[in-house]
Amino acid sequence: MAELRPSGAPGPAAPPAPGPTALAFASLFPPGLHAIYGECRRLYPDQPNPLQVTAIVKYWLGGPDPLDYVSMYRNGSPSANIPEHWHYISFGLSDLYGDNRVHEFTGTDGPSGFGFELTFRLKRETGESAPPTWPAELMQGLARYVFQSENTFCSGDHVSWHSPLDNSESRIQHMLLTEDPQMQPVQTPFGVVTFLQIVGVCTEELHAAQQWNGQGILELLRTVPVAGGPWLITDMRRGETIFEIDPHLQERVDKGIESDGSNLSGVSAKCAWDDLSRPPEDDEDSRSICIGTQPRRLSGKDTEQIRETLRRGLEINSKPVLPPINPQRQNGLTHDRAPSRKDSLESDSSTAIIPHELIRTRQLESVHLKFNQESGALIPLCLRGRLLHGRHFTYKSITGDMAITFVSTGVEGAFATEEHPYAAHGPWLQFG
Repeated sequence: MAELRPSGAPGPAAPPAPGPTALAFASLFPPGLHAIYGECRRLYPDQPNPLQVTAIVKYWLGGPDPLDYVSMYRNGSPSANIPEHWHYISFGLSDLYGDNRVHEFTGTDGPSGFGFELTFRLKRETGESAPPTWPAELMQGLARYVFQSENTFCSGDHVSWHSPLDNSESRIQHMLLTEDPQMQPVQTPFGVVTFLQIVGVCTEELHAAQQWNGQGILELLRTVPVAGGPWLITDMRRGETIFEIDPHLQERVDKGIESDGSNLSGVSAKCAWDDLSRPPEDDEDSRSICIGTQPRRLSGKDTEQIRETLRRGLEINSKPVLPPINPQRQNGLTHDRAPSRKDSLESDSSTAIIPHELIRTRQLESVHLKFNQESGALIPLCLRGRLLHGRHFTYKSITGDMAITFVSTGVEGAFATEEHPYAAHGPWLQFG
């Protein structure tokens, strides 16, 4: 549950001198929160008290909403050629408090919390005097995904939503993410915070981003005023895709796919695989890891490698490389600290000592791959946009620790080879 109220946010002025007043100030406006408010005041000096959606029960008290607040500002300037719109800014994906109540404090030099906050720009309808509040719930939904999956967002990422963002009949049913054009990165006492803007897109635009890359589609959206324009403002009433508005844009996408391939390196999906190499009488062999019946959990190292594959892709590397596999953990246990939020994908069973021979890399003779319809529809993208360009593509199961990585010849660090195209390391299958 959330409530709507004026924020009463402080300006970017320095906090009071040490004393009771300063302590009260710190309690009401923690340093991380104050730093982001300062950036908001820089951008909106005439709106010191914007409307704000706030979680009634905070996340650290057991509430369902990870974002403490979502502030809503009115933006637009005909003289600056900025269309009228509502600007939404989240508070909570970054570390607002610095006391480990939500995020683990790791120092001031790295990211604060997850390192980013979300923003959203919604076209202001004629005569609309107050911002709709549905974007705040949309942002809460994305925040829940980040907290639960530990998958952070980057500029150029896409989100398959499969439903109108405002629960209407709109064609805007998915999202791309990019840097907010006005919000500057903020250095807080708990690390750096950047601002990622949500951009609503149609299904056809999402598919183009998957097959090519998100940044390319964002650039096309910027050239079409009714589809976002330079500020990438979402219009939920937009009834045409950019390819219907300007058919020549499809040619640019096709050429981009042909020359660049896809920079989508992986997806979270409904997928599974079975080892068909062993006869049924071997099912009880303690050395066998039968994924179809009793999957072993990925080690923390392997899970982190797959996350990085999904998160970053290969476009940041000079050559296609998969990280080396290290099947052994430090004594299999973490002794020096209590389990943190960043350990949340590992169950108690995964922290037990696993003998090396049980998670050795194995060559398989045959496998059975299983995908739901949406995941299977991405296989042509995997082949055309990734493997054809000497890259890899990973499906990470959303229902467990299983993963399937397709690799092409020349991807260093892969344990699947031309001689042995099917290889497994625990529940991680590589398909060469």
